[in-house]
Amino acid sequence: MEQKSVAEAVNLSGKVAIITGGAMGIGFAIASRLGEAGAKVLVADKNAAAAEAAAEKIGGAIACTVDVSDQAQVEVMIAKAVGELGAVDILVNNAGIYPTKPVMDSTKEDFENIIHTNLMGAFFAAKAAANQMIAQGRGGKIINITSIDALHPSSVGLAFYDASKHGLWGFTKNLALELAPHKIWVNAIAPGGVLTPGTGLGGTANPDLTKIMDAFMAKIPMHRMADADEIGKVALFLASDLSSYMTGSQVVVDGGTLLS
Repeated sequence: MEQKSVAEAVNLSGKVAIITGGAMGIGFAIASRLGEAGAKVLVADKNAAAAEAAAEKIGGAIACTVDVSDQAQVEVMIAKAVGELGAVDILVNNAGIYPTKPVMDSTKEDFENIIHTNLMGAFFAAKAAANQMIAQGRGGKIINITSIDALHPSSVGLAFYDASKHGLWGFTKNLALELAPHKIWVNAIAPGGVLTPGTGLGGTANPDLTKIMDAFMAKIPMHRMADADEIGKVALFLASDLSSYMTGSQVVVDGGTLLS
């Protein structure tokens, strides 16, 4: 294999990337880094105004309003990427929800809400994107945002979230096997604590989450939460040729949390 320079390996010019939940936090950080590397970006988010605002900040990006738990909306998202940007080469399944509630206080609807968004939504997007990548015949990258909770529980109240993230990690590995013959590489990123509005940190405060994260912070050897861009840079690595021999892998980005 011809060795590329670092600049060539990171260059995503000519690629089209879809980032779900891309309007803020980790999703926006990923979208920004992929756009900076030359990709044409579709920012997909349930919040239409936030998606439009995010797309405006990224050169050449477009926005799409989508609830990933609705398969029809996901298929419209893929069609929009193809129709307006010309292809689908990279999919980042970042959209997810993070409610906290003990199992014994929860309902069937609570469980379904999390699984439909965090796990089923990733299935809908991955299947639709992979179908397009296969039709294009030039391979592709699918990156699923899991969590260190896919490997070890962080606190009571996140059982359904943990189930969704364990499931997404298992889905990542099996889908990597299925899509490898098509040169579609499927990997995951498992963030630890990240300062984002979605967790109630660095944005509108959620008292329950703040208490959880204060306790969580004490377990981080680096003694700080991650900045969203620290996840964005790892996503760029997985989306680029720097990770050319990786599929079915999960990159843990947790400041050493799982060591404690």
